[in-house]
Amino acid sequence: MGFASFKRYLVIMPPMLWLALFFLIPFFVVLQVSLSDPALSRPPYTAIFSWNGLWPTGFLGDLENYEFLLSDSLYVNSYVNSLKIAANGSLVCLLIGYPMAYLIARADARMRNTLLLLVILPFWTSSLLRVYALIGMYSPNGFINSSLTWFGVIDAPLQLMQTDFAVYSGIVLTYLPLMILPLYSALEKLDGDLMEAASDLGATPLATFWRITLPLSMPGIVAGSLLVFIPSVGEFVIPALLGGPDQLMIGKTLWTEFFNNRDWPVASSVAMIMLAFLVIPMMFLRNTQRAAEG
Repeated sequence: MGFASFKRYLVIMPPMLWLALFFLIPFFVVLQVSLSDPALSRPPYTAIFSWNGLWPTGFLGDLENYEFLLSDSLYVNSYVNSLKIAANGSLVCLLIGYPMAYLIARADARMRNTLLLLVILPFWTSSLLRVYALIGMYSPNGFINSSLTWFGVIDAPLQLMQTDFAVYSGIVLTYLPLMILPLYSALEKLDGDLMEAASDLGATPLATFWRITLPLSMPGIVAGSLLVFIPSVGEFVIPALLGGPDQLMIGKTLWTEFFNNRDWPVASSVAMIMLAFLVIPMMFLRNTQRAAEG
C-alpha cells in the first residue's frame, strides 16, 4: 500500500468507524431482537442462538414477528397512514418552499444572507416548543378561535386540534427549512443566461420555468422532499400532540410496543420494516444524483 492510499484510508477511517459504531452495531442489535420472541426476563426477549461456550451451535430465531405485522390491519394501516401523511406533508412543503427558495435565489446578494437566516432561525428553538405554539393557536380557546369569535365570524370554536390539518401544519412548521435549503442550493446555481436565451427565442416565462428551471432544479426537489419525507414517516411528537387518539402513525405504534406493551421483538420488527420503506427513497435519491451528475 502506497503512502497516498494510506492517507486516503486514514481520512475515511474515522467516518467509517463512526458509522460502524452508531449505525451498523445498533442495526444488527435491532435485527436480532426482531427475530426473537418476547420473554419475561431481562432483556425481555429470547436469544436467537444456542451457545456452546464461545461458539453458537444453532439458530433459534424466526420470522413470526414479521408475519404478524404484515397480517394485522392495525400495523398495516399505521404504515399506510404514515406514508400518506409523510408524502402529503412533503408535497405541501414543496409547494410552499419552492417559491420561497426561488425568491431567495433571485434576491439581491445583500439580502440573501438575511433571508437564509430567517429560514434557519426556527432551528434555533426546540421543535417541541413550536408544536406547543401550534397547540396554543389551534385549541378551542386559542388565538385563532378567540380572534374569529371576537370578530363575529364564528359562534362556536372550530375543531382544529386532533385533525389531519393540525398534523400537516406541524410537519410543515417543523420541516419546511429542510425543503427550502436544498432547493435554494439548486436554484442559486442556475445559469441566468439560459433563461435569457429562452426569452430571446420567444419562450414565455411559464414555458421557461417548465422546460429549464424545473428540470435543472430537480436534484434540489428530490433532496428536499426526502429530507422532509424520511423523518416524517417515523414522526412521533407531532401526531401525538396534534393528532387524535385514532391518528395511526408508525412512530406512535413503535412507542406503544416498546413502552406500553413491553414487546421488544415486535417493536424491533416494526422498526426494521420502517427502515426498509425508507431505503427505497434513499436509493431513488442516489440514482437521481448519479443521473444529474452524468
